[in-house]
Amino acid sequence: MTPVSNTVEKLLLAAPRGYCAGVDRAVQTVERALEIHDAPVYVRKEIVHNKHVVERLRERGAIFVDEHTEVPEGAVCVFSAHGVAPSVRSGSRERSLHTIDATCPLVTKVHREAVRFAEDGYTIVLVGHDGHEEVEGTMGEAPDRIVLVQSEQDVEALEIEDPERVAYITQTTLAVNETSLILARLRERFPNIVGPRTDDICYATTNRQAAVRQMAALCDLMLVVGSRNSSNSVRLVEVARDCGAEAHLIDNAGEVQEGWLTGARVVGISSGASAPEDLVADLVDFFRARGVMDISEFEVIREDVRFMLPKQIREAVSAGEAS
Repeated sequence: MTPVSNTVEKLLLAAPRGYCAGVDRAVQTVERALEIHDAPVYVRKEIVHNKHVVERLRERGAIFVDEHTEVPEGAVCVFSAHGVAPSVRSGSRERSLHTIDATCPLVTKVHREAVRFAEDGYTIVLVGHDGHEEVEGTMGEAPDRIVLVQSEQDVEALEIEDPERVAYITQTTLAVNETSLILARLRERFPNIVGPRTDDICYATTNRQAAVRQMAALCDLMLVVGSRNSSNSVRLVEVARDCGAEAHLIDNAGEVQEGWLTGARVVGISSGASAPEDLVADLVDFFRARGVMDISEFEVIREDVRFMLPKQIREAVSAGEAS
């Protein structure tokens, strides 16, 4: 590793950061499935968007595949935290797969909203990122009724057959401020538009962005630990930059570049909802090794959300304890 300058005097650690309840549940689901069923356990897509998490589970015997059709008939298959379309569920049944659904409950909520709005005859505008697994799964609930928008420009270009019957839903990991602007434009174009009873952007995404937004003004540099394909991690970097801070996304401490640290006195650290805390600890140790001793938490809100493990895991554990 290239030696770095020692201008850094202080670290601020965003709180909350790292694992959300949905990610924790999904990772535990694969771990428990391996304990219960032994390796191999197949996982459709990355269980969460973090390469370190995926590699650790792979070392324990998880096999990651792009589609359920790659899973041997009758094998155990875990659906990722991002959710799947109904076609994946039906295809898995046809292959007699023993499926375990690790979809985040907050993503499941969006799926249910899509179904409800479709059944009520609405055209559904989904605010999200094209190609993201969560978006693909949600659109699969009502492919003939859902249109995707990614920007205010997309809203301008919308042509909807019945402008009086429009509903909106959103991807759970979007930037809060940007999404608010898109929704405001939707309401201008379609005054009678209806939406979910509660916000679709998840609590963890909102809280982590709030912490970064408040920290950014105090920092010369923001480092966000997370993988490149993690939507919520990318959004944290964007939030910091929007607040005027220099910010970079890194997978681990080994990606810190000396040029970033030149002249930086206060460094803020956060991590995406799928990044394990030990990666943050390694980054803190990276700075400690260079003499940084002033390290403090920057707490914005405390999270106490927990999700139960999937029913299939709970039942298997209970059966094991009873035998």
